[in-house]
Amino acid sequence: MLGTNVNTTLYGCLSRKGLYSGYVSFGGTKNTPVYIVSRKKPPEQFMGTVIAKITSARGSRMIVSPPGECFYQSKLRELINRSGVIKGEFELRCLYEKSCGAVIYWRDGEALKVLLVRNKNGRYWSFPKGHMEVGETEHQTALREVREETGLNVRILSGYRQLSDYSPFGNIKKRVVFFLAESKTGAVHIQRSEIDSYCWASFEQAQRMCSYQNDRRILDAALREILSSSKKPKKN
Repeated sequence: MLGTNVNTTLYGCLSRKGLYSGYVSFGGTKNTPVYIVSRKKPPEQFMGTVIAKITSARGSRMIVSPPGECFYQSKLRELINRSGVIKGEFELRCLYEKSCGAVIYWRDGEALKVLLVRNKNGRYWSFPKGHMEVGETEHQTALREVREETGLNVRILSGYRQLSDYSPFGNIKKRVVFFLAESKTGAVHIQRSEIDSYCWASFEQAQRMCSYQNDRRILDAALREILSSSKKPKKN
């Protein structure tokens, strides 16, 4: 159902933060209760998009948004939590997913190295990243995920923010925000539950190891930023 367009009827307001109740009709189904999320009050009738499915002890319900509105999983959780409409734990499956991570480099003497990791369930090399949690900024998510997955405390450089958009399966739309970060050490301690292996590679080696064009583009941009930053005069 995620990504399906449905005829939507607004019923009431559940939270001033943008959560509403309503009904949808699709196929031969009519008047199915849903939650509606919107940054402004939606019209009484509109063609909405199913952007999530929430499952709790009370059952399952779709979440619909008006055309052109994008809500990532962390924002939806925040809206649900603040509204109080769901008591206890709930599972959220979303059309839009957002993660944050970092391209981490380390100066090993004169050599410039970049960190690549391979996820437990993955078959390719990439960079540390993970889902945003409720209340986090993009920087906070990236720093937390780097620390959890690699044990590194890194410094994020300003001026670099790269996006990687893709649909790994079905119609789920993933966005990963990558920052550029410097590590003062090469001592990595991987999170065994998430990461299978890691390596420090030269940027040239990393380009050959990365399977996806998006990752190679992000590497190129990172190297340009590092070289550009090294040429800038240092402030007194």
